[in-house]
Amino acid sequence: MPLGALMKMSKYFGTDGFRGEANVDLTVDHAFRIGRFLGHYFERDRQCRVVIGKDTRLSSYMFECALTAGLASSGADVYLMHVTTTPSVSYIARTDSFDCGIMISASHNPYFDNGIKLLNSNGEKMEDEVINEIERYLDGSVPEPPYATRDAIGHVVDYASGRNRYIGYIISLATHSYKGMRIGLDCANGSTWQIAKSVFDALGAETFVIGCDPDGTNINMDCGSTHIENLQRLVREKHLDIGFAFDGDADRCLAVDDRGEVVNGDAILYVCGRHMKTRGSLANNTVVTTVMSNFGLYKAFDAAGIAYEKTAVGDKYVYENMRENGHLLGGEQSGHIIFAKYATTGDGLITAIKLMQVVKDRKLPLSKLTEDLEVYPQVLKNVKVTDKDLTLADPEVVKAVEKVASDLGENGRILLRKSGTEPVLRVMVEAPSHEICEAKVDEVIGVMKSRGLLIAVK
Repeated sequence: MPLGALMKMSKYFGTDGFRGEANVDLTVDHAFRIGRFLGHYFERDRQCRVVIGKDTRLSSYMFECALTAGLASSGADVYLMHVTTTPSVSYIARTDSFDCGIMISASHNPYFDNGIKLLNSNGEKMEDEVINEIERYLDGSVPEPPYATRDAIGHVVDYASGRNRYIGYIISLATHSYKGMRIGLDCANGSTWQIAKSVFDALGAETFVIGCDPDGTNINMDCGSTHIENLQRLVREKHLDIGFAFDGDADRCLAVDDRGEVVNGDAILYVCGRHMKTRGSLANNTVVTTVMSNFGLYKAFDAAGIAYEKTAVGDKYVYENMRENGHLLGGEQSGHIIFAKYATTGDGLITAIKLMQVVKDRKLPLSKLTEDLEVYPQVLKNVKVTDKDLTLADPEVVKAVEKVASDLGENGRILLRKSGTEPVLRVMVEAPSHEICEAKVDEVIGVMKSRGLLIAVK
């Protein structure tokens, strides 16, 4: 049965940090205590050094203060990058030898949510063993660390210079001038609102920017990669060459081509993967995807002679596969794209720069570069069930899934995947037509219902 990979779920931290509604699920006390623990945990033969960045949401400033207080009270030196992107914190944590990095952001979520993302000294997602210890401490299973006193109390340092050096790094990755290019940017009223335009202006582009007026409550609101229709409208009305939309913390990027059509993460992987193959820079001739990438992407990779691997959903799992196997390109349909030669996490600005490189190298508009990629229709339904594992193992459900897979053959696929936070199974079918997708998804859900396993369809 084609199932999504099983993932370890933690009480507080998911695959992308500790996330929830500010001061409801994720409180100031949580942030202070996380800071307290980390400052003590990373204390070695020298004072611990931690770099912090945040996005523009109202509560990010509050959480920054709480984390800083917790860290400094445990003796850690805290370096504040202020409003910046998640990838920039990853870059600075890695290049400036910090013990860890912290990003305060709930990514593409609405303003009232927030999150704490932890990065190790390599700029990668924090190791599970550290997360587990933090969770034990939050639950009261680990003794309180001692408070620092006198000159052992941590320093707090303005580190805006780190953000500026990251901008310089991004600009250095461009292989062409963008002079004569008209480029649209949607900054999601988030982390790139002071960064993206600076980068593209420095490279010579004529830029047209939306989503660049944050007020603390409008991050991702009708803008950014989750509302890309606004960038499509801008590209069409202004007759732009290309557009890029970022999410709240800019670890993802979606593009809009010269015709105003959306170019999602799958299409970006295809365009960049094929170009890297022709240049001899696609390590192992392999691109890493998640199980949710479109069936059409795999057909296109097959035609191009490019191998691929599939991981569980989450850029954390994509990067782990890339690191373990030496692959250089991977990502998700949502726009988390990892270029491992340049970063250890998804980076929306690097994605935009590398996509521009293909456009300039090939001397073709983006619409031409995606012509050979046929996106298959997809239907996904969330099914609330009494027991996820029991439903997946039910003999009649297994038989129904196998029948659908056989019926689709090489012209489609079916995927069942467990939600990590709800009693929900996700039933997804990709096929040559929307009608076939609907029929096959309903066929499997019908068997679940007849077996008494179904609570409701959302």
